[in-house]
Amino acid sequence: MSRKIIHCDADCFFAAIEMRDDPSLMGRPIAVGGRSDRRGVISTCNYEAREYGVRSAMASAHALRLCPDLIILPHNMEKYRLASMQMREIFYDYTDLVEPLSLDEAFLDVSGCSKHYGSATLIAKEIKQRIHKDVGITVSAGAANCKFLAKIASDINKPNGLTVIPPEKTEEFVLTLPVSKIFGVGKVTQQKMAKLGLYTCRDLKNKSQIELSEHFGSFGQRLFELCRGIDKREVKPSRSRKSLSVEHTFPNDLENIEQCIESLPPLFVELKSRLNKLSDRYKVVKAFTKIKFNDFSTTTIERVGTSARISDYTQLLKEGFERGKKPVRLIGMGVRILDLNDEEGALQLDLFKHPADQ
Repeated sequence: MSRKIIHCDADCFFAAIEMRDDPSLMGRPIAVGGRSDRRGVISTCNYEAREYGVRSAMASAHALRLCPDLIILPHNMEKYRLASMQMREIFYDYTDLVEPLSLDEAFLDVSGCSKHYGSATLIAKEIKQRIHKDVGITVSAGAANCKFLAKIASDINKPNGLTVIPPEKTEEFVLTLPVSKIFGVGKVTQQKMAKLGLYTCRDLKNKSQIELSEHFGSFGQRLFELCRGIDKREVKPSRSRKSLSVEHTFPNDLENIEQCIESLPPLFVELKSRLNKLSDRYKVVKAFTKIKFNDFSTTTIERVGTSARISDYTQLLKEGFERGKKPVRLIGMGVRILDLNDEEGALQLDLFKHPADQ
């Protein structure tokens, strides 16, 4: 069976989160990074800033010279990690084979996913839609039969793009790729390739495996395969699942705690449905509720040792609402879970045991 690999990559992730939380930043050149008077460096910037030549890893002082109106915001890693976790939870709804590469990108192997009749294209579309709705940012995605091509595809139509490379189109697509698209081919290797007249994968394909190995050593074997669209690397989950949650943004703000409590049953039914599909290898250790108020401030409150009952969430919601006492635009509920097959998880489980259980 041909593999179906999706690569998802958030568009200007840190900057996108900041624009989501402060709509007044939309359409203005912004970046997230360190202060220019302290030798700060740009982590990421939006597309408006990129039009001036601003790029990641650029000194903040230089970025300001290129774009005097650039707004440089400090990092808020808590917000970015939360958004990353929300994205990952959406990925897990389609497959357990999720390989995070960073906070804002991941590979998914959806070969065994039955949703949308197994169509990687439709699965990728739905993932993009859900992230936009639930997280409030856009992601670009690529789908192909291997990791190499899926990652390249996700970068083709940024921002908010989706590029699919069907198996029958793989060879045609690969041959046109410049050698710079091959992971591991840096400036030095590109210069060496140029001297040999190698500029595209088509040029590489005209060389034998022996010739490529003579010029590029052990990397020659990899080049021989990639220029033919061959990438046998599997999607390897690097971490166990840590949480599961659902949330809803309301079309009209909820004005008081009574309205908030009335909104819980549908969310709870959705959460229990997802919990019922969870493998027995996971154990629930905490319940949590998330509230986003109408000023976009957010609070999350957790409790250890609950059974994820609606009464638990009602109490957590009351406590969380008291922290803001403002109209509510979003409510979420979820659980923290431990992987019992993970040695570290099994060790941590003891920390959550009630004294009477020991």
